[in-house]
Amino acid sequence: MRHSTQVNIARTGVQISQLGLGTAPLAGLYTPVSDSESDELVLACLENGINYFDTAPMYGHGISELRLGRILKNSTKPYVVQTKVGRVLNPTDNAGRELFANADLHLEPIFDYSADGIKRSIDESLQRLGIDHIDIALLHDPDDYLKEAIGVAYPVLDDLRRQGIIKGVGVGVNVTATAVTVMNECDLNIVLIAGRYTLLDQDAENALLPLALTKKVSVLAAGVYNSGVLADPKPGSTYDYLPASQEILDRARAISQFLNERNVSLTAAALQFPLRHPAVTAVLTGSRGKNELLANIHDFDTDLPENLWEELESAGLIQKLARGESS
Repeated sequence: MRHSTQVNIARTGVQISQLGLGTAPLAGLYTPVSDSESDELVLACLENGINYFDTAPMYGHGISELRLGRILKNSTKPYVVQTKVGRVLNPTDNAGRELFANADLHLEPIFDYSADGIKRSIDESLQRLGIDHIDIALLHDPDDYLKEAIGVAYPVLDDLRRQGIIKGVGVGVNVTATAVTVMNECDLNIVLIAGRYTLLDQDAENALLPLALTKKVSVLAAGVYNSGVLADPKPGSTYDYLPASQEILDRARAISQFLNERNVSLTAAALQFPLRHPAVTAVLTGSRGKNELLANIHDFDTDLPENLWEELESAGLIQKLARGESS
């Protein structure tokens, strides 16, 4: 099945399932998720051949890592864990929930790209996860800290990679220009790009994806629903974590109607779209529970019409892919 197909992360020896789990929802992104729902979801991933898990200290101020680790540390099935650095969690009496309903209000995420901050972040992530290794570490949202991320934080991760303590180094961002800058300055294995290679936004196609092919960097596509609107384009839907504008809603509905006329679900097309480009290695989806995960697996494995992307191009609904790059 496509979702459990094993693919290689460039120059790491690490193999991941082509569909992975982004674990921000485990920490109650937007709405609460219970411990039992979280446990059931992670177990369902392992039972269905999904071995690739992406987390970060920021997600619920540590709650995502705690919940993920609770299952993985007792797993007899193989797994790959990817977490992030660049924020540390400091004690506080008045943390805000930000986007996370289940956030630990006694911890506050603070940007820290110092060498000590990176080492502390890795150590504390290992403690929360309760496992003995992290496979992949990503610089998390270094948009406003590029000098420190490239000149200070990256060398720490590079050294950990050389020692074999971690197997892969990358960057996880929502902004393509940031990813391109870091890719040009650092020897990365991975770029996780969220929301910039979707049915609604193909910005990554312009510079990031061609550069990744040239540099042999694996691209992981996340945020394929653009935080919600491509799952259900209705008033109140979110786009990039904010209420979707009427222009975005209209575009999403036009794509949905076009797909409906061809008996293709919007969610299936959204999940599979990034794989049309050969630079994209895998897709991350942030399921909230077991049923949502199983629906995503079904959509990811559904065969789509052979010329669907070209038809969407011809209709002016997506950007044209440079010929010779489609797969």
